Amino acid sequence: MKIYPIILCGLLFTSFANGQIKLNNSSFEGIPKDATTPEGWQACGMTTTPDILPGFWGVNNKADNGTTFVGLITRQDETWEYIGQQLSKPLKRGECYMFSVSLAKSPTYALYNRSIILKIWGGTSLCDKRQLLAQTDLIDHHDWKQYDFVLLPKNEYDFLVLEAYYAKDTIWPYNGNFLIDNCSSIDVCDRVSLDVETDVYNN
Repeated sequence: MKIYPIILCGLLFTSFANGQIKLNNSSFEGIPKDATTPEGWQACGMTTTPDILPGFWGVNNKADNGTTFVGLITRQDETWEYIGQQLSKPLKRGECYMFSVSLAKSPTYALYNRSIILKIWGGTSLCDKRQLLAQTDLIDHHDWKQYDFVLLPKNEYDFLVLEAYYAKDTIWPYNGNFLIDNCSSIDVCDRVSLDVETDVYNN
């Protein structure tokens, strides 16, 4: 499994259940339907119309967990989709957190078939993108893969946003997709602290 922190870290760590932050409907369960946001999540922006899948737009993958998952897209008209929710407990300034999701790309998502990336944001209100906490490389595989992240908030954040976005250094916007499922809880890391002024891990 890969780890995708904003800052690289070679330290080993464990998590504690008492620091756990659980997401509402972390597996995006719902009745499959296009242009519909699953319960527990909020569509962000006028152009965000997530799809509860499978069964629409040529997407027939099996869920990685449960029965349904969500598809998010980017468009060549410079619009893209992102969803968010309020956390059960805030991410605290200077803490280290572990978080994972399962991701895949559908080869047949109408005409939105190119590879894109996931960005994870912390915010102080619903759909607020205050700090980029993590991002992936291009999601170019059709099978589900678990992505593990280290989240290092510089301030306290009560909200989390999951955003579909174009490849890094993209000049021309394009139609792309990823599928997302099986979000973990957000767990406090052990034996790692963050220097929020210099963005460096310290023992």
